[in-house]
Amino acid sequence: MTFAAPVETKSIRFRARSFVAFTLTPETPLSEWLESLDRWIGNSPGYFAGRPVVLNLNTLKPAVSQIEALVAELGLRGIRIYAIELDGNTVLEPSLPPVLIGAKEATAGLLMQADQKAAGRPEETGRAEEGRAEPGKRSEDRVPEAPATLMVKTPIRSGQSIFHAHGDVIVLGSVASGSEIVAAGSIHIYGTLRGRASAGVLGHSAARIFCRKNEAELLSVDGWYCTAEEMEPALRGKAVQAFLEKDTLRIAPFS
Repeated sequence: MTFAAPVETKSIRFRARSFVAFTLTPETPLSEWLESLDRWIGNSPGYFAGRPVVLNLNTLKPAVSQIEALVAELGLRGIRIYAIELDGNTVLEPSLPPVLIGAKEATAGLLMQADQKAAGRPEETGRAEEGRAEPGKRSEDRVPEAPATLMVKTPIRSGQSIFHAHGDVIVLGSVASGSEIVAAGSIHIYGTLRGRASAGVLGHSAARIFCRKNEAELLSVDGWYCTAEEMEPALRGKAVQAFLEKDTLRIAPFS
């Protein structure tokens, strides 16, 4: 009698990781919305490359056939839709991205992988663990943690990206053309800003962008943006700050 050798099995490991997804919310008239998107892409080519994008259709509420056409239109622009946010019980074709369930607004507690080389910090990954109290303490007694500030001591080179979902970003050098900074809080640049800067990306409307010399390709606060072509010439080459005022992005001299 022979016995088969036991088969060694390996356990499968599941880990939770959080990423900040960009959300596109089309509005009517759709043709004008697509034109605005084309202007954005023209001023910031490759902005959506390699990034998770969610298509929020709760405002537009299109028919299923229109959803397929819209996803195809965005694909032609290099925008890959990972999921669709849609109220109700709409059943989509299997060829379309899945409907997102249980979506929540992102918060500063989300952990997000930053550009570690630029930051000069070891890689860090993790889970959002908001509201955890230390042993022996009630959650209401827990002292809130101050937002973490990411300090970048080296210049940011062309093609390099900094993502920071914890708080502010401070750059001691310059930011080259073709690079970008995305932060949950404010952005402070003590050199020349030639790339793109997006502050308050997790819904922080009080965030600001400060730079010593403005040569920016794009400035954005809480989703409101201004491209180089739209900026007043008098603000180029000057120390400026960008901030929201009554849902309008203002760029003003800073001294």
